[in-house]
Amino acid sequence: MTFHYFLLCLSLLCIPWSQASSDYHERLVLQPLPPASLLASFNFRSNASLTSFEQQHFTFIPRSLGQILQHAKTRELHLRFSTGRWDAESWGTRPWGGAKEGGIGVELWAWVEAETEEEAFARWITLNNALSGLFCASLNFIDSTRTTRPVMTFEPVGDYSDVSRASLHLLHGTLPHEVVCTENLTPFLKLLPCKGKAGISSLLDGHKLFDASWQSMAIDVRPVCPAGGSECAVEMEQTVDMVLDIERSKRPRDNPIPRPIPREELVCDTSKVYSSENTCYPLDVSYGQSWSLSEVFGRPIKGTCLVEAWEGPDSQSVCLNVPGDRDVYTSHGVTEFKDASGFSRCFVLPNTNDFELMLPKQSAQTGSPIHPPPLYAERSITGHGQERGGVQTLLTNPSLDKPVEFVYLESLPWFMKPYLHTLKVLLPGEGKQSPSIIEDIYYRPSVDRNRGTQLEIRMVVPAASTVTLTYDFEKAILRYTEYPPDANRGFDVAPAVIRLITSSSNSTGDSMYLRTTSLLLPLPTPDFSMPYNVIILTSTVMALAFGSIFNLLVRRFVGADEVEGYDIRKLRTLLRGKLVTIKDRFLGVRNEKKRQ
Repeated sequence: MTFHYFLLCLSLLCIPWSQASSDYHERLVLQPLPPASLLASFNFRSNASLTSFEQQHFTFIPRSLGQILQHAKTRELHLRFSTGRWDAESWGTRPWGGAKEGGIGVELWAWVEAETEEEAFARWITLNNALSGLFCASLNFIDSTRTTRPVMTFEPVGDYSDVSRASLHLLHGTLPHEVVCTENLTPFLKLLPCKGKAGISSLLDGHKLFDASWQSMAIDVRPVCPAGGSECAVEMEQTVDMVLDIERSKRPRDNPIPRPIPREELVCDTSKVYSSENTCYPLDVSYGQSWSLSEVFGRPIKGTCLVEAWEGPDSQSVCLNVPGDRDVYTSHGVTEFKDASGFSRCFVLPNTNDFELMLPKQSAQTGSPIHPPPLYAERSITGHGQERGGVQTLLTNPSLDKPVEFVYLESLPWFMKPYLHTLKVLLPGEGKQSPSIIEDIYYRPSVDRNRGTQLEIRMVVPAASTVTLTYDFEKAILRYTEYPPDANRGFDVAPAVIRLITSSSNSTGDSMYLRTTSLLLPLPTPDFSMPYNVIILTSTVMALAFGSIFNLLVRRFVGADEVEGYDIRKLRTLLRGKLVTIKDRFLGVRNEKKRQ
């Protein structure tokens, strides 16, 4: 476990995760990241006794969510809303070790209690429909084609007996095309006791959150049983993690148009060989950059939420991971506690007054240590044409002396049919397959319009090595009614889920996760303008042909002499009179002009 991940866990997890003395706790951790970015991790935890939860005595766990879980017999729930991409090369390890992170879009997995798989799937659909209405998301579109049953990737983090665990069924679903927006943040805040009006949740503004370079919202519900044998509890944890660009966040809302920095304010890296008066390479000033809560989030923290229930370490609700020599200014009446490591400090907020945190501009050259993650993963689509393609995943182990073991999960749509015999694992320099890297494979093939493909691979990457995982697939042709309105854009493929296996994760179930980016799969798409043109042309021809034939069949043709009361001589006399009148007027005008 890297030092950066240890610092974040030390700030967020220093509270015991068993039945706490208080039923609600919240904490905000701020971590500057290069270049000129800020990681903000919001954590809200509520718990209630299992007896009161089953009797529907809801205090801090919201009734709207609790009744849904009881009706669907859901014992453990994990819901994720994510946008953006985590830059592992610049930002290092993920917050919470990736355990609170989901793939792009919406990701949901839960343990449902049922006797059979059919009954579990029926309750899974009920859960999706209810959560769809609660969070204003398209979770009701997670049907059988988007549902998988992972075997090696996920483990329950709650406490269960052997008897109760035998009746639990794990189901996992993703919506990579879902757009996360303010409509999802509003119900998220309504689940909190203070509804985003007080405490650290008052900083959560949709304009700032969804302007972040990367953000993730998580909801986790699980049972917790203390080791002492006391009564079990139901714990609900809400997490919001986002990486903000400090300069972009400091722009005023009434004038958000970006403008170039004046030349005299540019900070250039003069160590570059091409540095001159006309050439400037920006210097990383994230560690010494000035910012405050009001500038980054648009407002200070509005007091505290339910502070009367806090005591001990729970009262330290805001933590800042910066070196000890960094100047930090706070509001009046705030108590500061510095960590022994010298890279973290926490604050006890005043009960009623607003809390402001400000870091002035300082020529700091170092910040909190940022170490690389234990594994890098990059996935892309290869090949060309409308019939076949391939997937290539690069897995890099940056450690120089330790191999990394993990489980790789692919959830593919049914119209993306992989060929398992083309699965290859290559090491650079060898030029041939390395089957010894793969320890285990679980493969569940797809069924057209019924279920997708599930592929789980347990493998080991040697130290200081990059493994290339490739396989080929075939593209299916859809019915014209199955194409979305933006069919030429392509179809989103869910990100791959990677679970890192360590000695601690095997014993405690606390694993580290990471997700790759989603893929955009182009499928054979018909020209939808041609049916439109054919319909228009055919309709025109049919209208002309039908109109002419109908006119001939229905209209009655008779001679002019056969019409009753019709005298052609009177018509001729009338027309002759009109012509004479017109002629006389014309000749009269000409004679008048000649006289003049």
